Amino acid sequence: MSGNPFFPLDEMSAESNNTEMMIFPQVDRAIYDQRKRVAGTVIDYKEMRMRYSCAIKEVRTKFDVLNSEFNVRYRRNPITSISSRLKSSSSIMNKLARKGLDFTLENVENNLYDVAGIRVVCSYVDDIYVLAQALAKQDDITVIKEKDYIKNPKPNGYRSYHMIVSVPVFFSDQTKDMAVEVQIRTIAMDFWASLEHQLKYKQDVPNQREIVEQLTDCAERIAAVDEQMRQVRAKIELSEDMPTEEEILMEKLSRIDIAINE
Repeated sequence: MSGNPFFPLDEMSAESNNTEMMIFPQVDRAIYDQRKRVAGTVIDYKEMRMRYSCAIKEVRTKFDVLNSEFNVRYRRNPITSISSRLKSSSSIMNKLARKGLDFTLENVENNLYDVAGIRVVCSYVDDIYVLAQALAKQDDITVIKEKDYIKNPKPNGYRSYHMIVSVPVFFSDQTKDMAVEVQIRTIAMDFWASLEHQLKYKQDVPNQREIVEQLTDCAERIAAVDEQMRQVRAKIELSEDMPTEEEILMEKLSRIDIAINE
């Protein structure tokens, strides 16, 4: 971190060190140095979380832009909601511990790819793939990993499309490539996942096996409803009369003043 341009950082640190040692002469130099390292680590960790938070904003903006584009070009919004989260410090430490790794900034950035997360909820299954492909094609996005839990659901019935992407974030003194986990799912998939997440943490629930089977059955039914809704939309679109070029032009002109965020 840079200091005040009028007072070089080294001079400020040296003066601060001497002052503290004069005020607290009983403080052992080793203990003081240890405290200083801890303080520096805390500041660095806070900056790292800030970088992940900024990466979330970058990726979220990309989805907002895609949603606005679809609104203008195709007269519909594929995205119904976008949410985000930054993994808590305790969750980060626990995940590193499960991997047998110490809690260091390097281990967080090099071994955890879900510190920053975005969830995009769509109306239809085919919108998921359109959005995933549109994001992956952007020049500044690097896809690190993809998992399609829609075509290959988890044993419990969980469905969603997962991506780990790297996005550059521009700061005043550097550019950092930051990893962000993206989950794209339909409203129905999100409904099921939210309830399953709540039930999973219930303690001492009797008939656990039966409940798991019922949840899996619900997931299958929800997937069938998603596919049925997609087919219904396709039939409606096919049955609509194809507009003439003049009608298309007039429609576009009439929508010029419509707010982009509608």
